[in-house]
This record gives sequence, C-alpha cells and structure tokens, in this order.
Amino acid sequence: MFRSRSCPALLISAPASGQGKTTLVAALARYHRQQGRRVRVFKTGPDFIDPTLLEQASGHPVYQLDLWMVGKRACRQLLYEAALEADLILVEGVMGLFDGDPSSADLAQAFGLPIALVIDSSAMAQTFGAVALGLANYRGSLTIAGVVANRVAGPGHRTMLQQSLPVSVPWLGGIAGSDTIQLPELHLGLQMADQIDSLEQKLDAASGLIANTELTQLPAPVSFSPAKGQPPPKCLKGVRIGVARDPAFCFVYPANLQLLEAMGAELRFFSPLTDTTLEGIDALYLPGGYPELFLDALADNQLMLNAINDFYAAGRPMVAECGGMLYLLDALQDQQGRQRALAGVITATARVDQRLAGIGLQGAEFDQGFLRGHTFHYAAFVEPPVFTATARRSDSSPAGGEPGEGLIRQRNLVASFLHWYFPSNPAASAALFLPSARPNAARVLVIPNESSEGR
Repeated sequence: MFRSRSCPALLISAPASGQGKTTLVAALARYHRQQGRRVRVFKTGPDFIDPTLLEQASGHPVYQLDLWMVGKRACRQLLYEAALEADLILVEGVMGLFDGDPSSADLAQAFGLPIALVIDSSAMAQTFGAVALGLANYRGSLTIAGVVANRVAGPGHRTMLQQSLPVSVPWLGGIAGSDTIQLPELHLGLQMADQIDSLEQKLDAASGLIANTELTQLPAPVSFSPAKGQPPPKCLKGVRIGVARDPAFCFVYPANLQLLEAMGAELRFFSPLTDTTLEGIDALYLPGGYPELFLDALADNQLMLNAINDFYAAGRPMVAECGGMLYLLDALQDQQGRQRALAGVITATARVDQRLAGIGLQGAEFDQGFLRGHTFHYAAFVEPPVFTATARRSDSSPAGGEPGEGLIRQRNLVASFLHWYFPSNPAASAALFLPSARPNAARVLVIPNESSEGR
C-alpha cells in the first residue's frame, strides 16, 4: 500500500501573463538549490519554452501539469513522485490565476497547493493592494500564501506597496526591476534556455534578489497521495525511433520521450540542420520548434531532405508536429517573406505571420482512443494540404464547438499543427510509430473536459 507523502510546495501565479512568473520561479528554484535543497519544478499548461529555463535553474527535468491534457490522475502521480525525493516543489502557473478552463486556480484547488501571487508593480502604487485583495478573495477555497511585488522602483515604492496590503494578504517581499535578469523573447514567447547568452549569470542574479524576501523560507508542506496506474506495455520493443533534436526542432515534452522509452523504443536523436542521413531507424518523430528561424540551413541541407523523402517513400512511420510538419511542406515563408523549398513530402506551402494563428487544447480520436495535445502557432497555410480528419477542441474552450486543426494522413505519415501529449493515450501513441498498426483518424469525437480521477 502506498502512503501519502508531504513536501513543501508552492504554486506561483499572477493576474496576467508578463508579470514575471517564470523569472520568479527560476529565481526560487536556483536560490533553494544553492542552499543544498532538492527542488522539483512543474509548469502548468502545455508550454515548451519556460520548462527549459526552469530545468536550467533547478537542475532537473520539468514536466507539465494540466487537468485536461495530462489528466488529474497523472498530475497527482507526478506530484507524488516529486514529493518522494524533493525538499521543495514549485509549480509555475499559466496566464492569470483564473484564466482558462482548467485554470491555475483549478490545479491549485485540486491538489491543495498554496499560491504565491506575483504582481508587476512598476506602474502602480496603492492599487497594488486592491489587485492582491481581489485575487485572494475571488475564490474563497484557495490558500493564498502571500504576494510578491515585482519590478519595484526603490525602497519608497516598496514601502508604499507593502502598506497597501490588507492584513489578510501576507507580504512576501519586493523584487527590484533589473536588466541583469531580463529574459529575451521571440514571437513564440521567451527564448529557449540554450539560446540565451549568460543564462547562468542571469539565474544567479535572480537568485540573489530572493535573499531579502520572505521567500527564503520554505512554504507549508502539502500532502500528496499516489495514483499509480499500470505500466505501459512494451509494444515498441525493438523499434528505433529517430527524433529530430536541435535548435530548429526543440518543442517536445520530456514525458513523451520517457513514455516511448518505457514502451521499449530506442530513441536516436539527429539534427535536420547538420546531419545528412537517417540510418538505423524504423520510425521518425519530427517535433515542433523554429524552422522559420533556420530556413536557409534546413533548405540548404539537401542530403537530409533527400533522406526524409526516401524514408517517406519506403512507407515507414512518421509523426510530424507543427514545425516538424512545416519542414515536410513544399515550401515555407518566414516572417520577412523569404520563401525556401523544403522536403516536399506534403503538397502545401505555409508562411509564418506576425499574428497568432492557432491556440488551445485539442485532440483527435484514433482507433486506440482519444489522443490529447495542444496547438500554438503563428504559421498559416498559403496553399493548404488535403486533410483526412479534423481535431476537436476541449469542450471547455471558448470555441469548443468549432473544428480544430486539420490532420494529414499520408501512407504512414501523421502530421498536424497539434503537439501530441503521448501519455494521454499510450496505445494510440505507440500505434503512430508501428508500421502494422496504421492508426486511423478518420472520425473525431467530442470528449468531455475530464478532470476526475478517471485519468
């Protein structure tokens, strides 16, 4: 019988995006790690970029927590496993505290996580207290550990902000604005950790700002109970999966790779930017990323484009997500309007625009059941491909009744703007990489917004 395990834990949220959640969580992780504590960090929602920064800060892989995409049962198990070995668990929220369905508040309530609110105070004074009070009281069932003022101008400003708080909302400290901890951004959000110059110095500088706050103390412990299910079957034993991994293809959930290996697959990483062959692999996984930023290098590597076409012509399984799908098109235009020919496996062209073209939790029904994921992209088709199926949005989406992303099914290729979360359905995920399985996504069902113990 598995017993519950207690561990200090804190969810960091805010009234909106851009308040400094990621920087604060990274600073906390680095500070407590420097004190010799074992820190485990999670990210709320389907984000690829922030976890790379938080992994660098904490020294451990960062997994997603999402009540719809991951499921409540799996989230519970992830938190329990972290509590078995950690001295501190940190969870970065997504958007504002109550934004989305499910929201960061829903996640905190589901697992009893105390919440630290971070508010950008750079353009406010006494209104700081009103914003904090409103967030703290909007849902009475939440536990608010306190509030952090970010981008504080100086001692006088800090005093003003602290005095604006009611006694019911604890002050956790003020963080001064500093260019030394500013994290650079791209059109998809912050830059990936391995693309940021002097990241270690930025993390250490951010850690130093924690020293004069109440955040040096560990938060209250939270009890986490196990929800362990059955281990996945070894249905991919002996299957060698080539996984694209380089600066152009870097959006992949650690949980996806972990599941493939748990099902027996051997993962072989390669770079479409620099490698020229696809030797010794049985299936191909092309995750998303930034192909538009490396358009010339990808287009000029004709040997790899030829290898991709040969692999497809041989009828071997291929899974392409978002940027991986764009790589397989006839051509792609970057944000400056420059177009280059690419693999030509999919008869279509696309361009990357300045405007967000797709966002939200979606999934599709395969023979083995419903496979969940999400979409977030600035690319749009100029000449669209032939779609064989359409994904469905989560029923909690504001556009829940509208069709989702199109799915491309050619030979043993499955491609879409969707980023799949493989652990949401191991059987369907395994079938994508098995030549004999030939998963069928010809029909799509509406699946309820499930946050029960059933998943």
